[in-house]
Amino acid sequence: MKIALDAMGTDNAPAAELEGVALALEEWKDLEVVLVGKPGIIDAETVKGYSGRLELVPAETVVGMHESPTEAVKLKRNSSMAVCIELMKQGRVSGVVSAGNTGAIMAFAMTMLGVVPGVYRPTLAGLFPTLKGNTLVLDIGANVDTKPLQLLQFGMIGTTAASYLFKKANPSVGLLNIGHEDSKGNELTFNAYQLFKQHDMNFVGNVEGNAILKGTVDVVVCDGFVGNALLKYAEGLAEILTGLLEQYLEPDSEHRTRRWRRWVSKPVLREFIERMDYQEHGGSLLLGVLGTVVVGHGRSSPRAIMNALRSAATASEDKLVEHIRHRFAQAAQPA
Repeated sequence: MKIALDAMGTDNAPAAELEGVALALEEWKDLEVVLVGKPGIIDAETVKGYSGRLELVPAETVVGMHESPTEAVKLKRNSSMAVCIELMKQGRVSGVVSAGNTGAIMAFAMTMLGVVPGVYRPTLAGLFPTLKGNTLVLDIGANVDTKPLQLLQFGMIGTTAASYLFKKANPSVGLLNIGHEDSKGNELTFNAYQLFKQHDMNFVGNVEGNAILKGTVDVVVCDGFVGNALLKYAEGLAEILTGLLEQYLEPDSEHRTRRWRRWVSKPVLREFIERMDYQEHGGSLLLGVLGTVVVGHGRSSPRAIMNALRSAATASEDKLVEHIRHRFAQAAQPA
């Protein structure tokens, strides 16, 4: 499995990417990586010692975090993220990972790879930890202004992806809302609810935010504005819990019972907090485009880069793009 990595994407590029690649190649022996970056910053010394599993492809420019996606697509076809997408378009890699400008990577993917026929807008999907495993939440930031039909399509895309990611037939889907009743919410969620009810998905109805952590449903659908706020809250919560755990586990020489309880609870607490950490998944899947693309965080650590490469490889192996294409082709056929 060969994945292209934009080596210029993170806030700490290319150090985070280089260390993340080293971790990934050590962890997964069948993984190959094409590292795309600016000559002089990424050089031939980087690829030594990996027995042909790491390839270097130069890119002349970089898309900045605050650059307009539209301008980037027009003027920066020789940027590191565009070169990554071009490698996929040519069939030289099975997936792409970039922790750069989210809007730009989405724009390059849409214009260079194309969108699955029938899909109005691609969506960013993120895995959220639950008491039972994971919930796939989408959209988490690609589409701030959304229409009811787009939410329905996010449900179609999400349940298709979840069936393979979770190895589960007919995964359940809920519409994120402020209450369970079908009369709750705004005009968007009310109209989307009516569309979901008429569809053949395993739709359980409206779900509230606590359903995500409980694992009430396999897939949660929302617009990108709400989803991104939810994502940032979850990331912040994981960081705060990590800090609180460190305080909780500080040595206490006076209270032996308390020390014992801390020692017993330590593995459980650490496991839960680690599952909430965005670094465990590395990034979000851009679903609905004709290629496997994982979008990471600008502040991605080496561990996050490593897991983003794993996510891209897994999605490619599961053939998520083909399954989503097939789902929409079936939906387009007359009844």
